[in-house]
Amino acid sequence: MTRPPAAHRPDEGVDAEIHAEAHHKTREARRTELVEDYVELIAELIDRDGEARQVEIARRLGVAQPTVAKMLKRLSEDGLVHQRPYRGIFLTEAGHRLAEACHSRHEIVEAFLRAIGVSDAVARHDAEGIEHHVSQETLDAFARHVAAQVN
Repeated sequence: MTRPPAAHRPDEGVDAEIHAEAHHKTREARRTELVEDYVELIAELIDRDGEARQVEIARRLGVAQPTVAKMLKRLSEDGLVHQRPYRGIFLTEAGHRLAEACHSRHEIVEAFLRAIGVSDAVARHDAEGIEHHVSQETLDAFARHVAAQVN
């Protein structure tokens, strides 16, 4: 594959440190994405069922129960969840705050996508990935755009 001319390469001339920072932020977002997905799902299950169970988390995420157990251990060590013997998984206060922030980001991204003409189903699906990688500045711009559409 041939490289496009310099005029068509968006990163041409970009400072190497700025370029590296962008990649660092993307890698960090990928690391936190899984944690956020688990916390958001646990909050959803608690709202629906009163508690979240490991078997239901595994089913909803399409992973094996040992995978869920490993992540729950990490979430517990990070102070986001606590488990009770023979009961479900519950969010700590920090876990609740993270779940609410994730849910809010998701709603803003999804509303923005719908506002620019993306179908409901695609907006819901795409928001799931975008929400973890969007900067606060971009999220604020999405929110302003959605608010302007409503008014």
